[in-house]
Amino acid sequence: MALSDTAIRSAKPGAKPVRMFDGGGLYLEVAPSGGKWWRLKYRHDDKEKRLSLGTYPDVSLKAARARRDEARRLIAEGVDPSAARQDAKQAKQRDALITVEAVSRAWLAHRASAWTPGTLEAITASLENHVFSALGVRSIREIAARDIKQVVQAIDKQGSGETAGRVFQRLRSIYRYALSEDLVEADPTYPLKPAEIFKPRDVNHRLALAEADMPAFFGKLDGYEGDPSTKAALELLILTAVRPGELRGARWKEIDDSRSLWRIPAERMKMAAEHLVPLSTQALAIVENMKSVTGGDELVFPSPFYPGKSLSDGTLNSALARLGYKGIATAHGFRTLFSTCANEAGWNSDVIEKQLSHEERDDVRGAYNRAQWLPERVKLMQWWADRLEALRKGGAPSPKIRARRASRKA
Repeated sequence: MALSDTAIRSAKPGAKPVRMFDGGGLYLEVAPSGGKWWRLKYRHDDKEKRLSLGTYPDVSLKAARARRDEARRLIAEGVDPSAARQDAKQAKQRDALITVEAVSRAWLAHRASAWTPGTLEAITASLENHVFSALGVRSIREIAARDIKQVVQAIDKQGSGETAGRVFQRLRSIYRYALSEDLVEADPTYPLKPAEIFKPRDVNHRLALAEADMPAFFGKLDGYEGDPSTKAALELLILTAVRPGELRGARWKEIDDSRSLWRIPAERMKMAAEHLVPLSTQALAIVENMKSVTGGDELVFPSPFYPGKSLSDGTLNSALARLGYKGIATAHGFRTLFSTCANEAGWNSDVIEKQLSHEERDDVRGAYNRAQWLPERVKLMQWWADRLEALRKGGAPSPKIRARRASRKA
């Protein structure tokens, strides 16, 4: 017998749930507490299931029957109404997290534990200042490569090239996160290459030597009369393009001779993620020579004055000053030299950035990305060592670099 509103209103709770059936699997369940719930009993894939259709009187008898009919229509089409409801709920949640700003803030929350409070504040401020004002209210799905390009080029035109590069890398990370969360189907940052969208410039604040300066520099370095370990540290710094602090803190246990790799642990890296440095044959030769000097110590380059301590912050820059480069070049500037030469020679900018440990990594993708780019980085670092060796012998800039410089002057 079909239910009526009168029968429903007069239904009294019992010690156990009471079920009042209407037809087509629809029934009203009266709980001992007095609550009245609409339920639908149905079968899908040969399994009996139940679906909640709301509570009475919020959902009337007429509305409950309409919901039952819609559910049975889905069942007839081979669709489980319970699964369809869950999919709709998830879709609604995704739609709520759809603007560029909303997704970016979700990414910030996801990554927050990997950063110091100061780093989190700085990254958040860079997005608020440069991204949210331009793209924040737009759907992340509708953003095209040209939109990303316009945002970062606007920063670059203000003379903030380093900030532009960092914002670009953060947008890449945000879109990787969005892809992993199924919020977008494509990454508009993928076809964009930093070397193509940012204007060439001299990074004067890094006090970096140019490629054309290197033959004369190596001539002076070969005649260096200071501590041999400091000279070796300076040479390995140039060959590996690591940060000076990473070089000074190098431990013998980090060097894997069998694989020609230097594995710098996360606690010594700026981005708090392990970094692999392929060692060229020239870099390995320096490491081998240092074994006879400091192989019995923990540090590859210990201080010549303080046992158990690494080289001081100013040791490498002091060596450059002794060579006549005070106010002209810094130890950190050799990273700029490497980046400039590698980009101008046409190497993949993603590989270069990975080698410089510029890209922001998340815990899940870090190992994957290192494996993805390691073969390319091995080739890159051997090319770099060979190029430096040619410059040491008085070689001129490569033809490709000369051609690019000529085209910029034309």
